Amino acid sequence: MKLNIKDKFNKELPADPVLENSRRQVSEACFSYVTPKQTASPRLLHASPEMLENLGLLKGDAHSQDFLNVFTGNQVLPDTKPYAMCYGGHQFGNWAGQLGDGRAINLCEVEHQNKNWALQLKGAGETPYSRNADGLAVLRSSIREYLCSEAMFHLGVPTTRALSLALSGDQVLRDVMYDGNSAYEKGAIVCRTAESFLRFGNYQIFAARHDDKNLKVLVDYTIKHHFSHLGTPSKDTYIAFFKEVSNRTLNMIIHWQRVGFVHGVMNTDNMSILGLTIDYGPYGWLEGFDFGWTPNTTDRQHKRYRYGNQPNIGLWNLLQLANAIYPLIEEAEPLEAILNQYKTDFERKSFEMMKAKLGLCQDVDNDKYLIKDLEENLQLVETDMTIFFRKLSDFKDEETSFQVLKDAFYDFENMPNDVKEKWKMWFLQYEVRLQHESEVHVERKKKMNYVNPKYVLRNYMAQLAIDDADKGNYELIDELFQMLKKPYDEQPEYEKWFAKRPEWARHKVGCSMLSCSS
Repeated sequence: MKLNIKDKFNKELPADPVLENSRRQVSEACFSYVTPKQTASPRLLHASPEMLENLGLLKGDAHSQDFLNVFTGNQVLPDTKPYAMCYGGHQFGNWAGQLGDGRAINLCEVEHQNKNWALQLKGAGETPYSRNADGLAVLRSSIREYLCSEAMFHLGVPTTRALSLALSGDQVLRDVMYDGNSAYEKGAIVCRTAESFLRFGNYQIFAARHDDKNLKVLVDYTIKHHFSHLGTPSKDTYIAFFKEVSNRTLNMIIHWQRVGFVHGVMNTDNMSILGLTIDYGPYGWLEGFDFGWTPNTTDRQHKRYRYGNQPNIGLWNLLQLANAIYPLIEEAEPLEAILNQYKTDFERKSFEMMKAKLGLCQDVDNDKYLIKDLEENLQLVETDMTIFFRKLSDFKDEETSFQVLKDAFYDFENMPNDVKEKWKMWFLQYEVRLQHESEVHVERKKKMNYVNPKYVLRNYMAQLAIDDADKGNYELIDELFQMLKKPYDEQPEYEKWFAKRPEWARHKVGCSMLSCSS
């Protein structure tokens, strides 16, 4: 197994001088050196062929003992020094102080075909940032992260990715719903990858401590290695850097809204500086279309991170980042202008995204009302978001509309008459609107199916894979992995997964109720 290791983060940035792996406040440092925990009896469950190739590895490498040892933490690669990053963050709107990589250990950085990949183990043991936790992860959350990060990539959503999923062989004690019912679960480790795992919180921690010197060091490093096209560090470069982070963040969230993904815990320490979806915890896909839905039980009361509020939270988090880098700029106006532009851009890009989902290319004055009425209708009765938009590409006229779309409704037979009338009215408006389009139905269907996925990783699907894995059957992990590589294709062999959430999953833990426990 040969990797082209090109470590930069732990060679160019200030390190924690204390080498003891004890929980503590770490100051004036971007990271702490730490060695992964030895595991009892590791076993590889799955490896991503695409990520093996991206790293310059062969498929056969995944079956080697070295691969298993390295990516379960039992062996440190030669000439590397694993580390955990130091960062802070706002959690549910409140400043939480130092957080850091509490259960993530960065192994190294790899360069292949002019791309940089940071390799990070999640669940490989405690770090100075673990606080009261053990730094480990369990199989259920590891399956969810492994499958979802790769699925998101194939959906076209900016994301971190995953290289491997392995059992540690250890038992890990967890209280799934934080209700006092702790139990032992199978321990697991995911190796996840990204160009960088830098988060908003990496910059916030220095700003909160008034450590402007190291704040500048980190921002300059970030620009040098990840935004080099912006030029050498200067006040103008810092402003341009913030603008690009803002644009990337908005682009990511527009994609979330497009596919119905809800992150569930958009704290600033879970926001990638590269605009990647990061930290797959209590996420979920919309089953019934609902702007107010959140999968996170911790957020159930206030619903801060609900589906419809994700764009606003993105803006709020960017404001916190602007406050953090302000000492380097010392001028509020350009930062405020970028934040205001985010609002304008969201309205425009959200509108464009919804038009694409509806197969509308031409500019027509009433399109905003058509979209608004649709979103209101979708919430009148429980309506599956993924199925509705996918089936909409088969729409031809108002008369056959229910025949085409009835499978998207959870209880079509008992739909109230007044709701049916509202839908008929909308379908008629949509039929008239399509007459303004120059494309024939076949072409429109093709374009709509490119932005409206047929298959997404619904929570119940992940839970079925988890339930099987708990019994020692790992085949469903691979089945879902293979299917989700082509989410926009028809794939008739997987038609059973193009279905509404089954009733048994409506209130089942892991399907409708998720926590940050992993």
